[in-house]
Amino acid sequence: MELISREEIKTLIEQPKGNCVSIYMPMHPAGPEVRQNPIRFKNLVREAEARLVDAGLEEKDAIALLEKSHEIDTPEFWEQIGEQGLAIFISDNIFRYYPLPIDFQELVVVTDRFHIKPLLPILNGNGRFYILALSQQDIRFFEGTRYSVKEVEVENLPKSLDEALQRDDTAKEGQFRIATSKGGTSNSFQQPGTFHGQGSPDRDRRQEDILQFFQIVDRALHEKLKLQKAPLVLAGVEYLLPVYRQANTYQHLMDEAITGNPEILSAQELHDQAWPIVEADFQKSQEGFLEQFHELFGGDTGKASNKLQEIVSAAYYQRVDSLLVAVGQQQWGLFDPTSETVYLHPEKETGDEDLLDFVAAHTLLNGGTVYAVPPEQVPYSTPVVAIYRY
Repeated sequence: MELISREEIKTLIEQPKGNCVSIYMPMHPAGPEVRQNPIRFKNLVREAEARLVDAGLEEKDAIALLEKSHEIDTPEFWEQIGEQGLAIFISDNIFRYYPLPIDFQELVVVTDRFHIKPLLPILNGNGRFYILALSQQDIRFFEGTRYSVKEVEVENLPKSLDEALQRDDTAKEGQFRIATSKGGTSNSFQQPGTFHGQGSPDRDRRQEDILQFFQIVDRALHEKLKLQKAPLVLAGVEYLLPVYRQANTYQHLMDEAITGNPEILSAQELHDQAWPIVEADFQKSQEGFLEQFHELFGGDTGKASNKLQEIVSAAYYQRVDSLLVAVGQQQWGLFDPTSETVYLHPEKETGDEDLLDFVAAHTLLNGGTVYAVPPEQVPYSTPVVAIYRY
């Protein structure tokens, strides 16, 4: 099972405005209750149709827009899911569904963009992380979540030290050639290196070979991870770990590592040892946000707020650095950018959107961090608090 990624969520947010249907459905993953899943699904699709008509769409057009949702409603579809929740997104040019390990509250939203806030817990406490299993004979790279792990192929990632240091014909005579880079490790242009006898007793020379191997590994990972912020956990025997840290350029490498020979560990065994490390890091990150928020808010610096009306405008104008927002509740209303006015409504009115979803979506789009938490974890009994960039 693969979780929806930050990039996929951003793609949903960036869809052209139009009639966008977002359906969130809690699921029974097993047992006799699974028979309730298709019944609940049909009811939610009918609700979506009614909301589209209320929004001004002709009934026949509403039925046509939702046609693909009926096409997946088969016994085979429901048998294969086995997850706690289902998220579905439908527009004129999009139909996507995601079985996810989240016990969603039942929700149908029809506005001019997709509603993404219920997905956001995946990006923090249940979020994505990486494992790099270090070995001179078998480098492996994994992508994991709280619930799953999979090995990932990385372009130009060498599998072994010998491959990285590019054995050539001279190896037949007991020697190998080290490829070095012009202009430092960031330049991939290779030039011939120096020769060393195989089995040399010089430990320093071997250490240099391993360091250069790990620099090549780091360059390959840099291309894959350069836009990522997820933590990376190393797994390897103790003497290799400090050598890789010397080569590493990824800013989110964890201090704690899995020690031992990773070659004898399965993907799941690596996951089971890595998750407690990253879970603590995810929690620490959220705690750090709260500590900074209280310091800024209490100091009356103007760089923190718990007022939704202020945060809506700040998120729209790219001022929000990080955000703590309540999941499982909505605040309906409208934002008029022309007058910079926020209208809050106790009940959903025609044309309204969930302004909590609005601030979360704009914060994500503008490179900010969003922590989605149960309402009781948001300070001051408000549904959202924010730290500003300026």
